[in-house]
Amino acid sequence: MSVTSVDKDLDNLTLTLIADFAAPLERVWRLWADPRQLERWWGPPSYPATVEAHDLTPGGEIAYFMTGPEGDRHRGWWRITSVSEPTALEFTDGFADDDGKPKTDMPTTSVRVRLSEHEGGTRMEMRSLFDSREQMEQMVAMGMEEGLTEAVGQIDALLAA
Repeated sequence: MSVTSVDKDLDNLTLTLIADFAAPLERVWRLWADPRQLERWWGPPSYPATVEAHDLTPGGEIAYFMTGPEGDRHRGWWRITSVSEPTALEFTDGFADDDGKPKTDMPTTSVRVRLSEHEGGTRMEMRSLFDSREQMEQMVAMGMEEGLTEAVGQIDALLAA
């Protein structure tokens, strides 16, 4: 598996995942930039994603849902805050209701993705920043760490295809 570390820092309210891939930086960037590729890895294997809207520009939005094993749907959204193709992306990540509207009773996280050349391939660092310790604990209790690790763990097979 490509995930080399996951660090929970309760003092700084961050969850940081680092993964290394045997692929060029531009190829790994396309996993974010192409909605059809994004939906092949975003979400754990048992909850595949379907991307409904994909505007990877500052101020743009990405809307998606993940379908569970019982056919249940879980909607989410991103608001893109910055893009520096092919090395950086920042967005706010949140939950949505059945109509795709942001759920105000669920936490949001600020996500920073950095891609860099590393040992002939690409290193991806994904850092999620939480607003409070309670929010971070809630997301970790919901399985965020495991889900993110499983999702990113699917990237190697996608890059090999």
